[in-house]
Amino acid sequence: VGAATAPPPPTAGGVPCGYTIPTCRKLDELGSKGLWADCVMATGLYHCKPLVDILILPGYVQACRALMIAASVLGLPAILLLLTVLPCIRMGHEPGVAKYRRAQLAGVMLILLALCAMVATIWFPVCAHRETTIVSFGYSLYAGWIGAVLCLVGGCVIVCCAGDAQAFGENRFYYSSGSSSPTHAKSAHV
Repeated sequence: VGAATAPPPPTAGGVPCGYTIPTCRKLDELGSKGLWADCVMATGLYHCKPLVDILILPGYVQACRALMIAASVLGLPAILLLLTVLPCIRMGHEPGVAKYRRAQLAGVMLILLALCAMVATIWFPVCAHRETTIVSFGYSLYAGWIGAVLCLVGGCVIVCCAGDAQAFGENRFYYSSGSSSPTHAKSAHV
């Protein structure tokens, strides 16, 4: 989702257009629209104008920006929570219920992230196509779609398949240094 929020990369052969975007579009053939820049492409040249004037931007661009930023902000805590739920990580003598709640919270955060990204990556191209009939979208749109679907599936799997709170983390096994039998590599932690 972060890749879908990023502005387009600068190109080596790109020369900024000194005119307004409609004038540059008249000079060139194909336009490319994004959340952070409006670009036109000609043979060998790529002209981009950053969209920095927030007050003159259409409402859908501002809303899509806010949704993508919200999705990006939700992603980091969700990943950090998921890392703390891994079976190899113990935080003191916490019960399995605490890990279960963190897993559920991380799953819900991933689902919210996916919904924000899906709304933004569907809403933006529909509204941009209504404004301009011939417009292309870069890799960010497709990366956003794929990322949103994967986050939605991952969040649903975490929320639905985590098991129940009482049994979560109860079947942990730890390596013991002084095993009584050489055939048992693991012993149950009591």
